[in-house]
Amino acid sequence: IDQYKMPVSFKYWDDCLDPDDMRLMWADPHVSKEWTDAGEEQGQKVHLSRDPDGEAYLTQTEIMVVAAITVQRHFKSQLDPYMIGALAEIASGKRLFVDNYDRKTKETKMGIMQVTPEVAQWLGRELGYKNYDIELEDNIDLLYWPFINVYFGAAYAKWLFSCDEKERTEEFVVRAYKGGKKKATHKSSAPIFERYLYVKETLLSMRQPDSLNELAPDLLENSSTAGTQLVYWDSKVSVEDLDGMWSQPDVLKEWTNSGERRGNVRFSHDAKKRPYLSRVEVKVWLVLNSCAVTSHFLSLVGFPLCRAKT
Repeated sequence: IDQYKMPVSFKYWDDCLDPDDMRLMWADPHVSKEWTDAGEEQGQKVHLSRDPDGEAYLTQTEIMVVAAITVQRHFKSQLDPYMIGALAEIASGKRLFVDNYDRKTKETKMGIMQVTPEVAQWLGRELGYKNYDIELEDNIDLLYWPFINVYFGAAYAKWLFSCDEKERTEEFVVRAYKGGKKKATHKSSAPIFERYLYVKETLLSMRQPDSLNELAPDLLENSSTAGTQLVYWDSKVSVEDLDGMWSQPDVLKEWTNSGERRGNVRFSHDAKKRPYLSRVEVKVWLVLNSCAVTSHFLSLVGFPLCRAKT
């Protein structure tokens, strides 16, 4: 496995976080104190921490809040936030931008929980984890965003608990997450679990579970990323119109490459989760409807023809 730094980098938390998530971070008293003690001010951009080599990393306080918010938002009563926090630390050493390329699988693990784009895309296509869309090549760098990376990392950990139709232990999941499923029961991965237990105990001693249970509940409930609803073509246009779109080679190619399936075609969403139509979709719709993209269609879709991707 080759480890290297990616040219992608952020200087501030605000560069890799939704404003709603930023408010959630500030609302946590532990994060607020840590940031304030470091000279950060609410309403101003917050610097990411840097190690002596200048690499961005998350503190344990930050990791735990990101993990807790993610679990409460998407995996409530299904995953332990301390497990996710500890997995994030042992996976990446808390660093945001050091990637690991596996020559055998030809896949690159990215971000705080070392998630590969292939795994994240599979989780979205096959298991329905579509709160964040990284199907498009331009969106893959979103995996460096802490909340997005932890979302997919947690989803993969949840899948490991029941992979191969077997009920798995925490130890199996941790060893499989870090060392691969094939080595989950091999003696070579035993140190992974030992390290994990140490980190998890450190996180527990730093912050008790009760302080995470009611983490900004009002803000969390109202945040824009909580329960984000994707918009589907199937719910906006007739079956005949959709069949017409599928019949066009350019649309078929674009939708197939994006992992869309008949009866479940998503509109594209940008980094801020705003829906938009691609240039191919606009062109084909114009042809099929005699160059009439009417106000009726726009009202059905619910958003304007803008931000068309290249």
